[in-house]
Amino acid sequence: MTRLTSRPATGDTSATRSRTHTWEPPRSLAEAGNRSGLELLRLILDGEVPQAPFSSTVGFRLVEATEGRAVFEGEPGQHLLNPMGSVHGGFLATLLDSALGSAVMATLPAGRGYSTIQLGVNLVRPVYADTQPLRCEGTVIHTGRTTATAEARVTGKNDGKLYAHGTTTCALFALHGGA
Repeated sequence: MTRLTSRPATGDTSATRSRTHTWEPPRSLAEAGNRSGLELLRLILDGEVPQAPFSSTVGFRLVEATEGRAVFEGEPGQHLLNPMGSVHGGFLATLLDSALGSAVMATLPAGRGYSTIQLGVNLVRPVYADTQPLRCEGTVIHTGRTTATAEARVTGKNDGKLYAHGTTTCALFALHGGA
């Protein structure tokens, strides 16, 4: 289970802060058995397979998965700020990449994997530490034999405002002598 904390070391708002996160060790695909990408994502949602450790590092999680679609949610925070005082664009790019790749994964049969080979990111509104929780929905456009494409949008979870959108191209391949 992931637990994120961020708090001042003292009551002073200028004090140094700390952030702690925990995660479960990842499981290999072999442990997941001969399951499709969508089945693996559903195991994550059901808590039978842990979320990817990287998710707890940046502070987002998979919340929905259906055929060719994946949704992640995350909360901005001070730990993500760049020198200009806004959330680093890498957080949004990573959120997009995760939803895009998982949407592609949700179309793959057992024994097939993917890797991002192109990621296009468009940041349209700044995100700050106190910005509402964000929701990123990725949807597959096309899944072929060797590549897949998908698109995604990052919106405010509460009001639907658009913060970023992006696209991906993924290479598709056999896993460990699979399909």
